Amino acid sequence: MKVKCLIIGSGPAGYTAAIYVSRAGISNLLVEGHQPGGQLTTTTMIENFPGFPSGIDGFELMQNMRQQAINVGADVKSASVKTIDLAKRPFVALLDDETSVEADSVIIATGASARYLGLPDENKYAGQGVSACATCDGFFYRKRDVAVVGGGDTACEEATYLSNLCRKVYMIVRKDHLRAQSAMQKRVAERENIELIFNANTTGLFGEDGLDGAHLIINKGTENEQVRDIAINGFFLAIGHKPNTSFLAGQLELDEQGYIVTDKDSTATSVNGVFAAGDVANPRYRQAIAAAGTGCRAALDVEHFLNNQ
Repeated sequence: MKVKCLIIGSGPAGYTAAIYVSRAGISNLLVEGHQPGGQLTTTTMIENFPGFPSGIDGFELMQNMRQQAINVGADVKSASVKTIDLAKRPFVALLDDETSVEADSVIIATGASARYLGLPDENKYAGQGVSACATCDGFFYRKRDVAVVGGGDTACEEATYLSNLCRKVYMIVRKDHLRAQSAMQKRVAERENIELIFNANTTGLFGEDGLDGAHLIINKGTENEQVRDIAINGFFLAIGHKPNTSFLAGQLELDEQGYIVTDKDSTATSVNGVFAAGDVANPRYRQAIAAAGTGCRAALDVEHFLNNQ
């Protein structure tokens, strides 16, 4: 199939781009990826997206954006891009259902995925206690003890959410302080069943028929170094993300962390006709409204690009 614009990835960036591209009368295909709607589909209540004074469920927000894109003419496909050739225009993408797509322009909005510690035990206990999504799996640990690894906004949000379900929530924080916004720190401090463990690193997990606990080392390399084991049934990772750019096979300029590099004043990438929006090109802000904004910008950049060809 042939389109004027191929949008790779969904979420606030992808769906917003599709809305703007469609309203501009540009034929397009949005390929949703393995997680349609992106990370917000695993978030419960979103309180900081403008227009919803009482907040809105993340899954509901993404469903609304998706439907809005379809309503204005976007062609949305539940598939993923296996490979894409950006060497010449039209660009050619091969989807995992073997569909071949030619496009005069591309918007990449594939987001970023959760990082893991790299412990062998994380694979051992995957699906048996280890998770990177509290809102997805927290229900299974009702009235049990769990741990959240991380000290940023995401970790605080995950811990706060789990504190409503679980008997005890440990926060394993590598530094001696939380990096989260003050509002998020306050929420954590107000929960009596959240215990903060600072200057701590997880060295392993243990358990016979599923996860029973974690081995920690606290104040490593100091005179106050100590080893501590905590009894937990759930171990939730909230230590950052890695951009989903592996399918690009080195065809675009990336920064040291693997995020797509864009022009200072636009969403244009190192390849003419290819644009990037959302978390895949922005490791700093990581907010739904910021991603939606870049989706709008990418669509406007595509319109300008196509009109000048």
